[in-house]
Amino acid sequence: MSAVELSFFLEETLEKCGGFGIFQLLVVGSLCLGEISVSWSILMMTFGGAIPNWSCEWGNQSSNIVHINGTQQQTCSPPSNYSDLSCVHKVFDPSISTIVSEFNLVCDRDYITQTITTIQMGGLLIGSLAAGQFGDRFGRKPTYFLSLLVLLVSNLIAAFSVNWQMFAVLRFFIGCGCGIYLTVHLTYKVEFVSGKYRPMLLAVPVWSTFAAGYGGISYLLHDWFYLHIATAAVTFPLLFTWWLIPESFRWLVANNQVEKAEDVIRKIAKFNGNPFPDTSRLKMLVKSLPNDNIKYTYFDVLKNPDLLKKSILLGVGWISCGYTYYAISFGVQQLSGSLYLNMFLLSIVEVPSLLLAWFFNHCIGRKRTTFMFFLFVAATGTTVGVVQIIATRYKFGLINGFALASKLGVGAGWACLMLLTTESFPTVVRNIGYGIQNTVARIGAMVAPQIVFVSQHTTGVMYFLCGGLMLLSALCVACIPDTKERVLSDTMENSKQKQAANGKDNEAFEKSSYL
Repeated sequence: MSAVELSFFLEETLEKCGGFGIFQLLVVGSLCLGEISVSWSILMMTFGGAIPNWSCEWGNQSSNIVHINGTQQQTCSPPSNYSDLSCVHKVFDPSISTIVSEFNLVCDRDYITQTITTIQMGGLLIGSLAAGQFGDRFGRKPTYFLSLLVLLVSNLIAAFSVNWQMFAVLRFFIGCGCGIYLTVHLTYKVEFVSGKYRPMLLAVPVWSTFAAGYGGISYLLHDWFYLHIATAAVTFPLLFTWWLIPESFRWLVANNQVEKAEDVIRKIAKFNGNPFPDTSRLKMLVKSLPNDNIKYTYFDVLKNPDLLKKSILLGVGWISCGYTYYAISFGVQQLSGSLYLNMFLLSIVEVPSLLLAWFFNHCIGRKRTTFMFFLFVAATGTTVGVVQIIATRYKFGLINGFALASKLGVGAGWACLMLLTTESFPTVVRNIGYGIQNTVARIGAMVAPQIVFVSQHTTGVMYFLCGGLMLLSALCVACIPDTKERVLSDTMENSKQKQAANGKDNEAFEKSSYL
């Protein structure tokens, strides 16, 4: 029972220091600023992969340019009565500069754009996989700042790419940096905040605000080169928060670094204007734990029956969210109207979704809220697919409206799933467990650009897949235990003992700590 006692002790200690005071506000705020770099880096291909208006200059074998009146723009084949001509030069709209116009990615090279996006998402997969192990082995802090450093350097070099192959390689490294960040940042935040405030972390629309801002900055710069420079520029100052943000005290305790953990606890209490709580029992509780020096790996999670079951059920939701979220984002050009306005709307719609997620998380719990939003996306996504294949007077308006509703639902559902996932794993493997889910999500994200490409020729397939996957995810989430008002577990232990201990002790803890 000492493992459970330790979890309760750390939660009580955090409450006495201030569950969400000035210190947490500074640390969480600093960590949230990193999302501006990550959101701009990931979403760069929504603009960078856009196809500007273009036309061909036709020529014959003697390289003479032939002007043909009435030919269609954006066609790779000459009119039937000019079969001896070929496209000798492509002229792109100069008002917008994307990688398509920079590297001539049209006609027989049109697949390259979505392939680069898939390569980027492959980088997220590798980064997530590495960060899960790295964050639990070496700490949350060095892992977090490694992600910022990778993003800074990769974005800066990517701006000077001389061909699409070089650009693709750098997008892979940018993806790695994003994967590292997305794996560690929520775990890092959660471990500084007490239980009743954790849902609030996902209610603040940081990602959606920065993503919506990316639509605005794309409108102002409308050049892939300057967008990479801007992303590097906003990332650089974040490296100086190294001296503000300490290591997670929960990670330090879980790794038997009690003295350093006490220093962090003292710092939290001082910033929040509270007295330093009594931590005399901390060393005794840590020493009483079995195998306190063991270094856990992915295999330890997969060998534990309870954690394996959770990983599989959660994984279905993560891979579905990864596909649905990025399919809608990267398929923005399939919506009617202004590219920049649609980029803005697809991001800003997540602001009310996160507030709804916060409200329902608090009222009905993580599990039911996630289930509800997944069913919502299943319905709206399927509706978009149906409308796309039928002829109706208001077709384009309906597609845009239900696509925005789908983005709202998947944004809220994924946020709830993140919190449910983080609270489902003990501290010693929390980053590994979260890293596993982030990794499988990138499989869905890697598939998304390819389905976007397919949907240009097979109408409705992208959204029908969204609806089916989200329905399956809702059924899987229904089989996962809720984590509402449960104390974070800190060590690996038998699942039955853990559940029994939580059931027996939660009521007493709530009376002593939450009132």
